[in-house]
Amino acid sequence: MEEYKNIQSLLTDIYGEEKSSLAFKKIIPLIEKFPVKKGRAKDYFSQEDVVLITYGDSLNKNGEAPLKTLHAFANKYLKDVFSAIHILPFFQYSSDDGFSVVDFLSVNSELGAWKDIEVLGNDFQLMFDLVLNHISAKSRCFEQYLKEKRGFEDFAIEVEPSTDLSAVTRPRSLPLLTGFKKRSGKAVNVWTTFSADQIDLNYKSIDVLEKMVKVLLFYVTEGATILRLDAIAYLWKEIGTNCVHLRQTHSMVKLFRSILDRVSPDVMIITETNVPHIENLSYFGDGRDEAQMVYNFTLPPLLFYTFTREDSAVLSEWAKGLHLKSKTNTFFNFTASHDGIGVRPLEGILPKKEIDKLVEVVVKNGGRVSYKKNPDGSESPYELNITYVDALLKNKKVLDTYHADKFLATQAIQFVLPGIPAVYIHSILGSHNWEEGVKQTGRARTINRKKLKLDNVLQQLKDPETFRHKIFFPYIELIKTRKKHPAFHPNASFKILKIDPKVFAIKRYCESQTIYALTNISSEHVSVSLSGDKVLHEMKDLLTGKRFNTKSFVLNPYQFIWLSNTNI
Repeated sequence: MEEYKNIQSLLTDIYGEEKSSLAFKKIIPLIEKFPVKKGRAKDYFSQEDVVLITYGDSLNKNGEAPLKTLHAFANKYLKDVFSAIHILPFFQYSSDDGFSVVDFLSVNSELGAWKDIEVLGNDFQLMFDLVLNHISAKSRCFEQYLKEKRGFEDFAIEVEPSTDLSAVTRPRSLPLLTGFKKRSGKAVNVWTTFSADQIDLNYKSIDVLEKMVKVLLFYVTEGATILRLDAIAYLWKEIGTNCVHLRQTHSMVKLFRSILDRVSPDVMIITETNVPHIENLSYFGDGRDEAQMVYNFTLPPLLFYTFTREDSAVLSEWAKGLHLKSKTNTFFNFTASHDGIGVRPLEGILPKKEIDKLVEVVVKNGGRVSYKKNPDGSESPYELNITYVDALLKNKKVLDTYHADKFLATQAIQFVLPGIPAVYIHSILGSHNWEEGVKQTGRARTINRKKLKLDNVLQQLKDPETFRHKIFFPYIELIKTRKKHPAFHPNASFKILKIDPKVFAIKRYCESQTIYALTNISSEHVSVSLSGDKVLHEMKDLLTGKRFNTKSFVLNPYQFIWLSNTNI
């Protein structure tokens, strides 16, 4: 079948000649009966693309399904702001706030139903999590495996405890293997990368592959326009290797991309790989055969470091490397998410002593630190658990008059970099650490996952004196301004400018517009001149309408301006 030649080739690369034929016979019928046949848009990306990241129940109202509450709030306040909403796993689950999925095909009844997802999808594009690496230990599939049912024999990855697994890259400090007993009485130890309740799927089993391709296609029928491949880096395991970014993993991403390109080419893939920057870039493939987007995991910790040190030099040098070869790829820029601030992406950029200083700041500001296990048995910081708002505190016990300005300045940098910006709901709402939640769950990540009462949020948004108000409305205007300007297209050209260590400066430009985006990353007033870059002597700030003499002007502490030579 010539039209499926690429899919057949990828299956052969993953499984070998004989086994790939069996896989091909299982997958092709799923593709051929798929109902959605969309045409590819002219471009994947636009400057109007901005993604909201939220749990289905981040906002709650008495007597109302949380997904309905989210929809009502988004329609009233965010309709012309965000183009897409990433609803973090909203499926039936047993732990990890949704990432230990019991049933991939069912909506958590405590949140709502598929109808609520459909209605939300009428007003916003939707991003779903495809939790590929693992499934809940309480899922029916794993129960069938333990019962030794036909078709589930190779569902999990069994490993003898005596096996040398020291080379395996570990994102956690928990045991890699978890013991279970099958119905026959046989004791087995199965691979659990993230927790004892999250059973790694065995993709060497064609039955597993078939089941997950069905899930992939089902999500597209239910309205997903972006699919987030969760923890994809760990998908394929080979004893004796580090079991991260293996060739078969990349081939699997290519397989999913090839399937989507055939049945619904408008649906994009984004890979979630909390790893060093160079490793992260590998998931773009050749620019057209793997992910359209990758999470820019280096940005959150490096931006945090920049504002902590009040020095933009390292950030500016790193940002010079954000050029991409293909216009069909871009970065997914974010500063905060449901997880913490990853530390691994700083490897090779900052020395250990500087990372240790960031750990100290987080602890001082009421945060927590999650650790990973190293091959030599030692532990090192993996993730900083804190809201991005509170990470930027100068002194937790003293009122910081610049706190709101400082936080908004970090977000402004996120919005001027090449890529699509994504905003966690607790960032745009200016949420502080939820320390009570950590006490309740015993999990560090809970600190940035507070379930908010909608009435309380609305009351605070109405009060100009509250921190929420001071963050939310300027943030909204920031996004709306960005969306108007083609120079902020995710793939528009850019140049990092060297002006002052206390200023991050970037030139964004396209045929119709040039913008000079300057951000004071310090608590000091900084004198600035743009005269060396063939700039007009006077330009307007797109954010405030104020005109600046570009030969000489002063940026206030944490002030950011977007100077343009057009009136767009």
